[in-house]
Amino acid sequence: MLAMGAGHNHTPAETEASRMIPRMIIAAAILAAFFVVELATALLINSIALLADAGHMLTDVVAVFMGLGAVVLARRGSASPNRTYGWHRAEVFTAVANAVLLIGVALFILVEALERLSAAPAIPGVPMIVVALAGLAANLVVALLLRSHSEGSLAVKGAYMEVIADTVGSVGVLIAGVVTITTHWPYADVVVAVLVAMWVLPRAIGLARAALRILSESSPSHIDVEELRLALGAVDGVTGVHDLHVWTLSPGKDMVTAHLTSEGDSARVLGDARAVLAARGLEHATVQVEPPDSTRGCSAEC
Repeated sequence: MLAMGAGHNHTPAETEASRMIPRMIIAAAILAAFFVVELATALLINSIALLADAGHMLTDVVAVFMGLGAVVLARRGSASPNRTYGWHRAEVFTAVANAVLLIGVALFILVEALERLSAAPAIPGVPMIVVALAGLAANLVVALLLRSHSEGSLAVKGAYMEVIADTVGSVGVLIAGVVTITTHWPYADVVVAVLVAMWVLPRAIGLARAALRILSESSPSHIDVEELRLALGAVDGVTGVHDLHVWTLSPGKDMVTAHLTSEGDSARVLGDARAVLAARGLEHATVQVEPPDSTRGCSAEC
């Protein structure tokens, strides 16, 4: 006797996207406007700290727009038989792009800062302080807009992380401006640029690793696959578990497939197995219950 069960219960993702999209549009507008101001000031006074902050601000703008596109695509899904999972992976690709962009900007700033160590140019402190204060305010507003959605979407998390990095950068530029005014030390600008770049690098690498873990279809870090196998095997009537696969389609959407051999009532076994999976947050599940002799010829990888 063969029984199939597929769980495709809808998550609150669509409702979350409806709240997320307007906030991301507002955040993108704020960041784009301030990027123009910061870049112009950085070029005018030749400040590498401001240029570093402007570079991070640009990645923020790109990240929010890419994240917005990914959220919209994931929300729309797809009716095409060639894309049965729709566009849910779009935000994961976006997170990888954000991480690469962040790493590139950080490395550029490090190289530029090292070139200035031999002869740091004189930088006026007052414009640095004014722009840093304005940037700090803009980043805090955008961070508040994105914070509540950053754990449910890698795309939004990437944008949020970049905004936080910019907030730290704005504080650094503010400190550099104060030091420049009070001590006239020419290297304050360079030191802040290096510190901001070094602060951003490990976080960008962490974001890339999280996204690549999903793209490689590794098991979610919060799921103990062997424990899950034992729990399914302990279901009354189950005599074996094979073809157990657990992966993440997109953040918050873990998937599982499993084949269970059983001599008992297939419908009851199916219900009990799905309860085991649901208790571990695995709502998107496909479970097949089959007689014991169906595994003949199954490879060692089953």
